Amino acid sequence: MQDAAIYTKGLTKSYGKLSVLKGVDLVVERGTMLALLGPNGAGKTTIVRILSTLIEPDGGEVKVGGFDVVREGNDVRRTIGLTGQYAAIDDYLTGRQNLEMMGRLYHLSKADSATRAQELLEQFSLTDASERIAKTYSGGMRRRLDLAASLVATPPIIFLDEPTTGLDPRSRLQMWEVIEGLRRAGTTILLTTQYLEEADKLADRIAVIDHGTVIAEGTADELKAKVGKERLEVVVGEAHVERAAQAMGEGAHVDREEGTVSIAAAGVGEVRRALEALENAGVMVESLSLHKPTLDDVFLKLTGHEAEEAAAKN
Repeated sequence: MQDAAIYTKGLTKSYGKLSVLKGVDLVVERGTMLALLGPNGAGKTTIVRILSTLIEPDGGEVKVGGFDVVREGNDVRRTIGLTGQYAAIDDYLTGRQNLEMMGRLYHLSKADSATRAQELLEQFSLTDASERIAKTYSGGMRRRLDLAASLVATPPIIFLDEPTTGLDPRSRLQMWEVIEGLRRAGTTILLTTQYLEEADKLADRIAVIDHGTVIAEGTADELKAKVGKERLEVVVGEAHVERAAQAMGEGAHVDREEGTVSIAAAGVGEVRRALEALENAGVMVESLSLHKPTLDDVFLKLTGHEAEEAAAKN
């Protein structure tokens, strides 16, 4: 895979006795987006930090833009842009000043830095707020400014480490539009996320990572095919979910807060048997629905828990 934009083979990393990465293999083709999907603590940020030369791997082969991240770190840094989990901007500079400063750090002339700053302010819909200091920006605006700063030097490869975590739904949608625009322009993107919908919507391919290991990889449709079956979801009320889950049998998933129980069900026969089991158990079904497989179903099958639940526990 010499022409791959990002390539890892047998990537490992430990901190003392804690093994964070346990032989990660990844390939990201040029001009595509790979989403690393997994809960907090899965190893996603460690992978990004290694790929961006912030820390060194313990073992394995790691190349970005064709350059070895250990032996050719300077070449890697000239090739990439990075947006971390927290906005890396100066709160006491204006939006424009932040971008112009970044341009100067990239050795652009004063005039070129100003031109590039204006282009990015327009691209990220920040022109109206360009003369305000950054600490007055909303969370979504700060994230857009942070992403804009990582693009000052127009890098061909970008790492986005959970760029929408903590954003409200409107700001998240705005970030998705920006990220989709970068992908359409041919930028290679590695996106880490714990949001299933985000990976499903944005990425060309998805790698599911859990406990430092890639446990599945493919397109969203390929991963969903691993589940194979539709899911029957019944609403029974919080007081009856345990009895309903017991009646529906092995593999039933319970959401106590919503008062729902779901189970894989292929065809009318399995749906009928599940409903008969609930009736025999004396469980009143308030409503029912059939759902096609989702990435949540994939994660549940592969790990035994939902991505959001795992994130909340870490």
